[in-house]
Amino acid sequence: MISALRLPAFSVLFGSFYVLSAHAETITVTIAKMAFSPTEISAKVGDTVEWVNKDAFAHTATVQGSWEVMLPVKKSGSITFNKAETIDYFCRFHPNMKGRITVTAP
Repeated sequence: MISALRLPAFSVLFGSFYVLSAHAETITVTIAKMAFSPTEISAKVGDTVEWVNKDAFAHTATVQGSWEVMLPVKKSGSITFNKAETIDYFCRFHPNMKGRITVTAP
């Protein structure tokens, strides 16, 4: 049982968490016909980018020397951003496929 003294603190903490997480968005990038669409997106810290592979072959969203999201045929993958930065990415299997994500502070 939560005491009356602890309930307001719990409500404040839970309410703050809810407000922060309510602003995060999921931005979808579709992969079709050997291209990321859209090729350039804007996101805020805390947002998630999800890539949906609609092609008949596997792709990746790769940042040289940093991270990679594997995208099997007809599957999706995602990553959540925790700092402001501009990111250029590409498909490791098809290097002509390129995209850019600009992440800004909320």
